[in-house]
Amino acid sequence: MGLDRKKLAVIHIVKRELGLSDEEYRDILEKVTGVRSARDLDEAGFRRLMRYFTRSRHYRSSRDSITFRQKLYIRHLVGDLGWDEHHFTNFLKKYYHRQTIDAMTKKEAGKLIESLKNILRRSASDQ
Repeated sequence: MGLDRKKLAVIHIVKRELGLSDEEYRDILEKVTGVRSARDLDEAGFRRLMRYFTRSRHYRSSRDSITFRQKLYIRHLVGDLGWDEHHFTNFLKKYYHRQTIDAMTKKEAGKLIESLKNILRRSASDQ
């Protein structure tokens, strides 16, 4: 059985954020997982691909910048909260005085992750 739609969307978001051409993306996909289409991935292949992306230092602009792994986790938490991009951007502006997560430091991103996890916990306990 293939991946669910959310995981396929994550892969394509990562591809776009990294600025990969379709050919570069498919070459990485084949090198890391043995398939040329994300639709052919299984759960283990998805994890291998995400691990490849998050371990590469190329995807962080400086030592103190937000890491790629943090970006992915933030996107995951925002999805779990059911927030759209507008809601998330307003949250960032109001509480972190940032327009995007790319402008955050690693330390700020850690605080944002903890905030989102707390919001998620509270929303789960309210239901």
